[in-house]
Order: sequence, then C-alpha cells, then structure tokens
Amino acid sequence: MKKQTTVRHSDLAPVMDAEAIRRALRRIAHEIIERNRDLSALVLAGIPSRGVEIAHRLASYIREIENVEVATGVVDVSMHRDDVGTRACLPIVQSSHLPLPLEHRTVVIVDDVFFTGRTIRAALDAISSFGRPARIQLAVLIDRGHRELPIRADYVGKNMPTAADERIRLRLQNIDGEADAVWLVKEPQT
Repeated sequence: MKKQTTVRHSDLAPVMDAEAIRRALRRIAHEIIERNRDLSALVLAGIPSRGVEIAHRLASYIREIENVEVATGVVDVSMHRDDVGTRACLPIVQSSHLPLPLEHRTVVIVDDVFFTGRTIRAALDAISSFGRPARIQLAVLIDRGHRELPIRADYVGKNMPTAADERIRLRLQNIDGEADAVWLVKEPQT
C-alpha cells in the first residue's frame, strides 16, 4: 500500500511571492486605467472570496495612481454554475452586491485563478440578472489554461500553464491569514 504524503506550502517555494503579486496587480490596475477612459463608470466585481479581495486591491491601486474612487462589488456565482446539480454538496451562497444601475457602466469581473471558464460564464449570468452593462471585462491574477469555453481574460497577472494533475494554491493575508503567495502543487495520484 502506497503511503500518502501531505505537502505543506512551507515545504514548497512559491511561484509568486507577495511582491510578485503586488507587481502583477499594480500592472493590471495600470492596464485597466489605460483601457477605460471614464473610471467613474467602472465597477470591479469580485468573485468570492479571493476575487473580492483582489478587486479591492485593484481599486486601491487605481485610487493611488489616478486619485479616483472606483466602485467595487461582489458577484456570487454559486447558483449560476452549470454543475450545481451534480455536486456532492451544495455550494455556500453569498449575496451579490453591485452598484446599480449597471447600464452605461463597465463591469470588470475579478477572479483569482482562471481555469476552464465555467466560473466566468456563471458570473456573466449572475451579472445579467442585475442589468445590462455597457461592457464586461475580465481580470484574473493567474491564468492556468485548460479552457472549456471560448472565454479569455482581458487582464492577466501571470500566465501559468499547468498539467492536469497540478493545482494552483493562492493564499492572501486578508483572507487566509498567511503571507500572500502562489504555489504550484502536484496532486497525489490515487
């Protein structure tokens, strides 16, 4: 019988440390500013939980750079996912909060790790229940590939192609109580 070992983050070198995450988010903030003339019409809508924290950080960087307050919101995708009926347990539903009306605004969906595209499709459905924004864009910290839907990010902190047996582990100080870092972790074979 094969002994299963547990890999702790402290045993691995992060592929992104706190400074690399900060630089990536600051660069994304600059890119958002460059592509959106009217920042007062911008909404950064984070997907819980780490996407919400990233949206707040982006808003803070935009405020530092341009001295403009950007609206933030939360878009919960739990009940809009296409796998909600096939999961072993129901997801924890959080309330979505978006500044209304969305018409004539640009909504930037913010997520931590972009994988198959199904979470983003669910976010698009959730946003449409609040109104019809002028534009929707997508910002992600990590794009790991493996798309199953024809969706791509407008703003990417780091492209990190992964194998099927690898996972991205992101920890953020304000969410997890650990120093900001990203690890590439190989899942044990069963």
